[in-house]
Amino acid sequence: MRLRVRTFLPISFAILCFTSGLASGARQENQPQTEKDKQIIEVLRGTRSLWRDPGAIESLNLLYGSADPEHAPAGRLIFVKEDTVGATPKFEVVDEKGVHWKVKLGKEAQSETAATRLLWAMGYFVDQDYYLPEIRVSGLPKLTRGREFIKGDVVHQARLEPLRKPHQMIGSWSWTDTPFTGTREMNGLRIMMALMNNWDLKSDNNSIYAVEGEAPHYVVSDLGATFGKTGGVGFGSRTKSDLEDYAASKFIDDVGAKEVDLTIKSRPFFLLAVDPFHYSKLTSRENVARDIPRTDARWLGGLLGRLSIEQIRDCFRAAGYSSEAVVGFADVVRRRIAELNEL
Repeated sequence: MRLRVRTFLPISFAILCFTSGLASGARQENQPQTEKDKQIIEVLRGTRSLWRDPGAIESLNLLYGSADPEHAPAGRLIFVKEDTVGATPKFEVVDEKGVHWKVKLGKEAQSETAATRLLWAMGYFVDQDYYLPEIRVSGLPKLTRGREFIKGDVVHQARLEPLRKPHQMIGSWSWTDTPFTGTREMNGLRIMMALMNNWDLKSDNNSIYAVEGEAPHYVVSDLGATFGKTGGVGFGSRTKSDLEDYAASKFIDDVGAKEVDLTIKSRPFFLLAVDPFHYSKLTSRENVARDIPRTDARWLGGLLGRLSIEQIRDCFRAAGYSSEAVVGFADVVRRRIAELNEL
């Protein structure tokens, strides 16, 4: 599979290219650069980051992962607005420290919390997620969606993620257009998507973040469609946060002399082929998990193999799963790690 370079950047940058002479390295003196323009230019110059050495994996605290208990939502939460984008109930709140949070409810709240911790442990950048079985929100109106999780001012099954300032997100990236094509780290990320059964692999779920003092981070910023079934026959065949479906699904599809194909079933219902463009687009997501070099699969398997079973269980404990589900999900993850290490 070939992955080509492209990032989705603001139109203002296209204008900047013509007016500043970036292609030739020159810049007009009377064309000042904004902070956002400088961040975009850094991206194009190759200062990108997808992965960092996770260090002593065996000692990582996966109850929190990249989250910091000292920066968790503080005090009373006040409703700001509802977010109606996407299928999952979401809304924004602000806490007593003035920090704005996006609240996600339902199954994705749990699966995403677990996924961020497991992905972070492997050295990948993730958003900071805090799962709380119950929160109180002042000024909560009657929402369009998610009412089954709300009783009065009490909200159940909530994942809270701090909202980034608008200028910190400088673009999106696509699995078919990435500057990390062919690298071990990129292949490792592709493996992680298959290991966690992430089927929602659209560009809108991938973000480029500007980070002060660091190269921009390439992040899979929506991991809610994980730990279920990636596809099957008919409508409604995809699931998330479903132990039975996750345990029954296939991980390794085919093993060749040098490469391995993993399983992500993204092919839509055949009747949708009447729309060839979207049918092809959805079907192509299966390629994210195909043609993985076996050497890279073993590299990632080695990293994953350093996790203890209790660390893996902590990923799911942090997401508020029942004790039985914690054990079940962790056993499937451990089994898949063993499959990688047998390649």
